Amino acid sequence: MINLREIRYVRLGTADLEGAVTYANRILGLPVVRREGKSVYFRSDYRDHTLVYYEGDPQQHTAAFEVDDRAALDAACAQLEAMKVRVHLGKADECEQRHIGAFANFRDPTGNSIDLVVRPHQSSVRYLATRDAGITGFSHIGLRTTDAARDEKFWCEVMSARVSDRIGVAPLLRINPVHHTLALFPSAFAGVQHINHQVESIDDIMRSYYFLKQQGVKIVFG
Repeated sequence: MINLREIRYVRLGTADLEGAVTYANRILGLPVVRREGKSVYFRSDYRDHTLVYYEGDPQQHTAAFEVDDRAALDAACAQLEAMKVRVHLGKADECEQRHIGAFANFRDPTGNSIDLVVRPHQSSVRYLATRDAGITGFSHIGLRTTDAARDEKFWCEVMSARVSDRIGVAPLLRINPVHHTLALFPSAFAGVQHINHQVESIDDIMRSYYFLKQQGVKIVFG
C-alpha cells in the first residue's frame, strides 16, 4: 500500500501563458510566487506553490501527492513497477523545477499523470491574496476517469485512499482526515476536471459569485 499524506500541487499546460497568469492572479486572487522560464508558480496557502501554469499542451495535467520519505517513495516505485506501471524517477533538474526533494511520476489506469513527492518546499512568507476571495488553502482536485469503478479500486487498494461519499457514480476519496482530497468524475479522456480552493464561509462563495458575474467569467456549475 502506498500511503499518501496530502495533495501538494497541480501543473497545467497552457497555450496562453499570460492569459492563464492573468486569470489566476486577478480572478482567483492567487499571488505569483515566481517565474522560471516558461512556467509561473502560484500560492494559495503555506505551501511553496499549489498551482503551476506552464507553456505547453493544454491537455497535459499533473497532480502531486506527498509521501512520507525517500524510503516510502522507493517502495512505491517498486510496487508500481511490480504492477507493470511505468515509473519515471525525477532527475535533479526536474526536482528543482518542482521545488521538492525527490519525486516519481506515473500514470493511473485512465492515464492521469501523477507525481509522488518527498520533502516539498514550504513558503517562508505569509500567504496574501491579490483579491479578497477568502481562500484558506488548496483543498482537493477532481480527476477524470474513463472507468470510475476500476480507478476507485486502484486509488483505494494501491494508493491508500478511502471513499468518503459519492456524487452519483463519482467517488469522493480521502487520504487524510479531510473529507476528500480527490474525486473521480466519468469522462472520455484523462486530465484534471476541477481544482478546489477552500474558502472561509458561504459569504465568500457569494462574493466570488457576483465578482465572477461582473468579470464575465462563465459559471458552469454551482
